Amino acid sequence: MWSKITGKFKGMPSQEKVVRLLLERGFQVDEHGHVVSGKIEIPHTQIAKEVGVDRRVVDATTEMILKDEELKRIFMNIHSIASFRDVAPLIGLGVIIITPDNAQNIGIISEVTGVIAKFNLSIRQAVTDDPFFTDDPKMTVITNDVIPGELVSELRKVKSVRSVTIQ
Repeated sequence: MWSKITGKFKGMPSQEKVVRLLLERGFQVDEHGHVVSGKIEIPHTQIAKEVGVDRRVVDATTEMILKDEELKRIFMNIHSIASFRDVAPLIGLGVIIITPDNAQNIGIISEVTGVIAKFNLSIRQAVTDDPFFTDDPKMTVITNDVIPGELVSELRKVKSVRSVTIQ
């Protein structure tokens, strides 16, 4: 699906950079062509600065999004989520970061959460990187309790897991 979206900007590398940023951050485009996160408007100049293009490129990108019904439906309905990865250790929650052998494989989340469940830990949040946007995608799992060392050992035995990091 992502390649279909970015494909609509083929031959327009600057606009494709803008689209990638909007998708990565979960930014919406409202009916007026403004880039927003919830009800907070993000100035096109800030978007342009982040991706290294002129503000007019952002303007042209949002105009194109609004003119294409499929893009319009997607970008008016996308939402960002908060990741608690960096905050969790500060408030006594456990953080497990899984690097899979191949993020395209089926069942990685099921295998990992199955092992975690055997240790009677409640999962507060699980977030995975989209392999389309990230060269080295990871799965971050936030648990209610600190991670026992035995859990790390068991997760390392899972066939689809390349590495396990605890924060």
